[in-house]
Parts: sequence; structure tokens; C-alpha cells
Amino acid sequence: MSNTVDSLTEMQLRTKLRLLEQEHRDLDAAIAALEHSTTQDQLQLRRLKKMKLSLRDQISQVEAEIIPDIIA
Repeated sequence: MSNTVDSLTEMQLRTKLRLLEQEHRDLDAAIAALEHSTTQDQLQLRRLKKMKLSLRDQISQVEAEIIPDIIA
């Protein structure tokens, strides 16, 4: 039964990873659009970049849960 729970947990983590990666790509597109606009809102740009960094950290954390470090 533990194997089933592990498989379910891994599937949930992979789903979460895909959602975080999509959100990261969406933020990247929003940042690019804001950077290319004629009326750049620097505060909004900083907020979006901060959110993007936070998402990157979350993505790394989920990836580490899926593939744990192996101590050699």
C-alpha cells in the first residue's frame, strides 16, 4: 500500500510542478510585455520579478521532493 501512496504523492507533486512551471512561464510573458510597454510601471515590474523568483524556489523545492539528493 505504501507504493500506491508513494505513486499518488509523486503524481500530485508532478501535477503541482507542471502548474508552477506554467505560472512561471506566464509571469515571464507578463514581465516581457511590461518591459516592452511604453509606460513601464517599475513597481509592478519588481513585484512580478519577485513573484517569479518565488515560483522558481517553489519549483526547485518540488523537484527536490520528486528526485531527492543521493548522498554518495
